[in-house]
Amino acid sequence: MLKGSRYGILHRIQPVSIHGQVSWDVYYTNEEDRHGAVGMARLGPEAVDRNLEPGDRISLEFVLGTITRVTRASVRTADDAS
Repeated sequence: MLKGSRYGILHRIQPVSIHGQVSWDVYYTNEEDRHGAVGMARLGPEAVDRNLEPGDRISLEFVLGTITRVTRASVRTADDAS
């Protein structure tokens, strides 16, 4: 995907410190395949919404196939399916 977004389900979010620089490892699955492969993105704290919890529906923003931002998405409704 060159640029766009997809929905996912957050499985785990974990802080990582590399030489004093804090990043977040975000583990997620595709919303359409919740039991599929778990993906992982490492992002700076400015690119991840605060207070995300496992099980949250999230929006993953991509640029050139790389996740650049993770935000909490609204709860899916019946209207989303159409």
